Amino acid sequence: MTRPDTGVEDPDEAAAVRARRLRAGIPDTARHREKWRLALDMLDEVIGWGVPSRPVLADAAYGDCAEFRQGLTERDLVYVLGVTHTATAHPGAAEPVTAPYSGNGRPPVPAYPDPPSTLKALVLAAGRSAARWVTWRRGTHHGPDNPAAAMRSRFLALRVRPAGRSVPRAADRSLPECWLLAEWPPGEPEPTDYWLSTLPADIPLGRLVRLAKLRWRIEHDYRELTDGLGLDHYEGRSFDGWHRHVTLACLAQALCTQLRRTPKAPAPA
Repeated sequence: MTRPDTGVEDPDEAAAVRARRLRAGIPDTARHREKWRLALDMLDEVIGWGVPSRPVLADAAYGDCAEFRQGLTERDLVYVLGVTHTATAHPGAAEPVTAPYSGNGRPPVPAYPDPPSTLKALVLAAGRSAARWVTWRRGTHHGPDNPAAAMRSRFLALRVRPAGRSVPRAADRSLPECWLLAEWPPGEPEPTDYWLSTLPADIPLGRLVRLAKLRWRIEHDYRELTDGLGLDHYEGRSFDGWHRHVTLACLAQALCTQLRRTPKAPAPA
């Protein structure tokens, strides 16, 4: 059993941890909080600002977390989240079935007759022929084979019902339905990337793909923050100092973003 104030068992080590926290100025109320909870906290703050809601994009570190996905749903936020191919789901058309009651014990409750399949298995069952070409944007790498620098690949989208103990069920024991998007590039023996999305059932495939592929912007901004604006250059040891450093780096990145979005006046002749 760990000590609740430090998270460690040994009394001497616990005392050392408290001393380090005191030197660093870490408040007693600051405790470990999972990344997915921190992400929801940040979204709650943005919602409180009155910012219009937009689809939430994230990688599999968040997409594989059913609690995070449910947190978005409870906030009426739609999402396109990366997931690993080992996540499981039922086909969208699957329905719970109630087995006949034998008369002994508790009456059976509705349940899916078949176990869930991995996302990879569901996509492989649909087959490569179900994939369609989609161009999601124009890049910068022009070449003889791609003069327009089109960024394109093959994708397929299936309706599925993600499984798992943390996924809430309806009164009839059915699981919520959503999109499974998979990228299956030509020449690859199997799909390379997977997403789950709660965007509307009638969304065009191209729109779904373009939103999924917008994560490149997150990676770009993070590299700009770390490499260009010094987010990871902090070498201090104080709680307040770290937060000041992060705040200033993020403020600089926001300024750079605003400058990029500001129309440029034509240069004088």
